[in-house]
Amino acid sequence: MTTQASAPPSTKTQALRSYDVADFPALTGLEEDWRFTPLKRLRGLAGGAQAASATVRHEYGDLPSGVTVTRITREDPRVGSVLTPVDRVSALAYGGADEALLVTVAPDAVVDRPVTLRVIGDGAEGLAFGHTFVEVGRFAEVVLVLEHLGSATLADNVEVAVADGAKLTLVTVADWAADAVQAQHLKIRLGRDAKATHVQVSLGGDLVRQYTSVEYTGRGGEAELYGVYFADGGQHLEHRQLVDHNTPDCRSYVGYRGALQGDDARTVWVGDVLIRAEATGTDTYEINRNLLLSDGARADSVPNLEIETGEIAGAGHASATGRFDDEQLFYLMARGIPEGEARRLVVRGFFAELINKIPVEELRERLGDAIEARLTKAGA
Repeated sequence: MTTQASAPPSTKTQALRSYDVADFPALTGLEEDWRFTPLKRLRGLAGGAQAASATVRHEYGDLPSGVTVTRITREDPRVGSVLTPVDRVSALAYGGADEALLVTVAPDAVVDRPVTLRVIGDGAEGLAFGHTFVEVGRFAEVVLVLEHLGSATLADNVEVAVADGAKLTLVTVADWAADAVQAQHLKIRLGRDAKATHVQVSLGGDLVRQYTSVEYTGRGGEAELYGVYFADGGQHLEHRQLVDHNTPDCRSYVGYRGALQGDDARTVWVGDVLIRAEATGTDTYEINRNLLLSDGARADSVPNLEIETGEIAGAGHASATGRFDDEQLFYLMARGIPEGEARRLVVRGFFAELINKIPVEELRERLGDAIEARLTKAGA
């Protein structure tokens, strides 16, 4: 499916969507969706229709009952059934991936333990493309962790289909090596009374740009999108969401928090929520908070609401970026806690609510340790 547009879209509903990279004009950095992204640091991913010259590998342990992992070709009808690329890089990944990793959760299965899948790169030389399809059957319940490790220059698409009445908790972790680059589009499609909770964690990499979109296919769908990110000196971490309320009586909540430290640490958060004319009864809210830990760091935060009907349950957004709360520091230091330890306590408290959304204790502890290590290294 291709939708051509003779002029730049004025609304998200008019945006170009196509599987063919040739349908998208070359990127200049002046486009609204790309004006925050340093295109040169995307290496060849922002260029033409280059072929893959590198790969990433997948690792996973014993799978619990009700879960299977296989590979399918691009000719499988599921590939592309949820996600149609909305930008040049996503289309490049779609055309460059010869096969997709298929994760299937059987209908009615209540999976008794988290499923962890690791995407591992062995070097940043050359371009790699990936495609993953997650299929959660009717009334199934599962926790899926998708970790990204090692080094790569990767463009990938992730399609997530959550059937009627199913519940998915999806945790994605970008803990790349310092030279890695990733541009990802992850799309979730929710059935009637289905619920997806997505927790997105971004710590590693030179440049990581993650775009998450959601659509509904039946009443009663719920999407909760949470994000935790920590940018160190020189890192660029960019997160974008589009929640497309196209069905009545559905709900969404978006809550992202980020911390930045070091020269040229850069984060971008852009949250788009679209409530179409037919999506009466929608209830939605989005919020982004950023904590600047040092001079030289910059956080851009852009919440957007596009509402085409007045018959909604609620809609709102908020954004805040600032430094430490001096009153919190004074309170802790007045009780004998050294300034450095007090600052670390404030940062841990800042992230705690969202990290606790991860239903995997070992992963929560590991992420907490990683954040603590960054703060200690910087002498915060």
